[in-house]
Amino acid sequence: MRDYRKLRAFELADELALMVYRETNNFPKEKQFGLTSQLRRAAVSIPSNIVEGSGRDSEADYLRFLNIAYGSASETCYQLSLPYRLGYMSDDSHRKIEQKSDETARVLNGLINALRRNKNKTSGLKSQASRL
Repeated sequence: MRDYRKLRAFELADELALMVYRETNNFPKEKQFGLTSQLRRAAVSIPSNIVEGSGRDSEADYLRFLNIAYGSASETCYQLSLPYRLGYMSDDSHRKIEQKSDETARVLNGLINALRRNKNKTSGLKSQASRL
């Protein structure tokens, strides 16, 4: 099994989830069951899927969960723009969370691409060996 705690992508995703929870505490109470809830679920989905994928046996399952985490990172990025445009977040708060969201998505994308490259190299070696 993989240790997700050693992954930079997990560290960033965890920090992002904490930032989102703290910031959404300041949202209007009438937004609690809509925007607040949806944004929190998307943000928590990122580290949760990294953790779940890390506990899977196969590389394919691991990659699938990382892709789900990346999708949640994209969703979070969009959902952060809504409360900002609605005036629920200050410029400074939005900038900090958006930077963390962008960095999380970039690092996660890098991890996914590295795993895909490694998978392709391994597949190529196996097919070469089978021809011998």
